[in-house]
Amino acid sequence: MSGATGTNAAPHDEQVWHGWLTGNSSLLEEINASVRFDHRLARHDIDGSIAHARMLAARRVITEQEADAIVAGLELVREEIRTGAFTFDPALEDVHMNVEARLRTLIGPVAGRLHTARSRNDQVAVDTRMWVRDAIDRLDALLARLITVIAVRAEAHHGDVMPGFTHLQCAQPVTIGHHLLAYGEMLLRDRDRLRSARRRLDESPLGAAALAGTVHPVDPEDTARRLGFGRVFRNSLDAVSDRDFILDYLSAGATLAVHLSRLGEELVIWSTPQFGFIELPEHLCAGSSIMPQKRNPDLPELMRAKSGRVFGDLMALLTVMKGLPLAYSRDMQEDKEALFDAADTLEVSVRAAEAMLRGITFRTRKTRADAALGNAVATDLADWLVADRSLPFREAHTVVAGLVKWLGVQGKELKDAAPGDLAGFDERFATLPAEVLTVEHAVTRRNSPGGTAPALVREAAAELHRRNTETD
Repeated sequence: MSGATGTNAAPHDEQVWHGWLTGNSSLLEEINASVRFDHRLARHDIDGSIAHARMLAARRVITEQEADAIVAGLELVREEIRTGAFTFDPALEDVHMNVEARLRTLIGPVAGRLHTARSRNDQVAVDTRMWVRDAIDRLDALLARLITVIAVRAEAHHGDVMPGFTHLQCAQPVTIGHHLLAYGEMLLRDRDRLRSARRRLDESPLGAAALAGTVHPVDPEDTARRLGFGRVFRNSLDAVSDRDFILDYLSAGATLAVHLSRLGEELVIWSTPQFGFIELPEHLCAGSSIMPQKRNPDLPELMRAKSGRVFGDLMALLTVMKGLPLAYSRDMQEDKEALFDAADTLEVSVRAAEAMLRGITFRTRKTRADAALGNAVATDLADWLVADRSLPFREAHTVVAGLVKWLGVQGKELKDAAPGDLAGFDERFATLPAEVLTVEHAVTRRNSPGGTAPALVREAAAELHRRNTETD
């Protein structure tokens, strides 16, 4: 609790714009107040303020004693926030004014020296950049863990056969490991997109002030260094008026959400009795209020659904920013809720994906049996005609298509036939090795670069793990 009255609020006549605007509308306060969500910037706001105070002292804009008092007061505020003793007051609009008001209560008028050569415009810009930087680092670390799980499980199932689909129809056999590694590649690119966004945001806007810079002898390089930024802004208008660094993060997050949604969809399908490819971990499933037998895949369903939230957050901020003239407009306050919601949604979705992939059990007998359905080795049969009977592929394709239709009339598929049966359709199949009709042969022969051959899958799993670790 802050002060004798138990609030951080300054008296009404001490509002930041007192002396120019008088009176206060409750409606203005209601629509203006952002502290209910931007309080999440508090740690970064304090870090930015400490860096600014130390820079001001180094440039002799304020004294070392004043800087020491400000820094000590800010550390007290930080501790109050950490312990929950701090009360955020919506009458003070935002996190910045709440911190400043409490600082003034703690150390007196010297607190007013802190805002020299600084605007809330560059203050919120630097706070938000630091927050997004941390959010990227958190999400990147979660993705690294998820990719590690994929690599481990892919190696374990490098030789276990499952159906490969196109148009969700039986296409060609692949291995479970190969299928999982496809998601590993997608997620590794997601890591790269996030890191690319991080490289672009690595620019401190502190020192741009409201929009035009400041008359005080500030040193933006100093504050950038103290806050861990690699470079400083080049144009003060740009520094305070764009949020493309958030759009970069949300855009990368939206692509990641697509990948997680596709994975979630497959886990949902695979867990149905009709597919029966996997058994879901019981502790990650939900029951039914009326059907006692149900084991519902709530986690992967929500992985699928939460992508829509991230898409919406991206669209919301794009819409906010699209028509704004330079420099700052209050519209830009609307970036925070979309940012925070997307970050929370992405992080929980990645955690859910990791838990599911750790916990599922693959029913390899079922996946192997289903891999043979739908004449899945038809392409291999056509390839045999090309390699051993010197047929042009288009002719081989026509021959095998006719064979499949001929078998279908008899209620059979290739999995039900022997080479002798096929010779009854076309004598060129008389010397066909029986193994060509097996799914194991089909996957083993797919040994072109990036293919599903078990030996290649094992190597690819190790390579994915190496690349994932190198990115850390």
